Amino acid sequence: MKQALILLALGGTLALPALAEPPKMMNGMAVDEHGMTLYMFDKDSEGTSVCTGGCTENWPPALADSYDKAMGDWGMITRDDGKKQWTYKGHPLYRWSKDKKPGDKMGDGFKGMWHTVKP
Repeated sequence: MKQALILLALGGTLALPALAEPPKMMNGMAVDEHGMTLYMFDKDSEGTSVCTGGCTENWPPALADSYDKAMGDWGMITRDDGKKQWTYKGHPLYRWSKDKKPGDKMGDGFKGMWHTVKP
C-alpha cells in the first residue's frame, strides 16, 4: 500500500484491470463485450444450464465476473462448477466456438436447438 501511495504522490498511476461490460443488444441481437453473438439452447430451462462438459467446448458459457451485477432482463445463474453465467430473461447465454469475429452468427439454428438471442 505504501508503494502505491508513493507512486501516486510522484505523479504515477496504478494500472487497474479493465472491467468487462455486461451483454447488450446490438444490431437486433445479444452480444458480449467484444460484440460476439450470444445464443440460447432449447434444452435449457429458465435459470438452469444443461450445457456442461464437452458441450461447453463448442458452446462456451457467457461467464460473468464477480463484480458484475444483474440488471433489467440481464441476470445470472450459478453453474454446476460455481461460476456465474449471464442470462437473458432467465435463459442462459453462450457463445459459439466457430464464430470468429463480431457479427458472425454461424450457430443460429444449429441442430434446431441453438438460437441467437433477440430482444
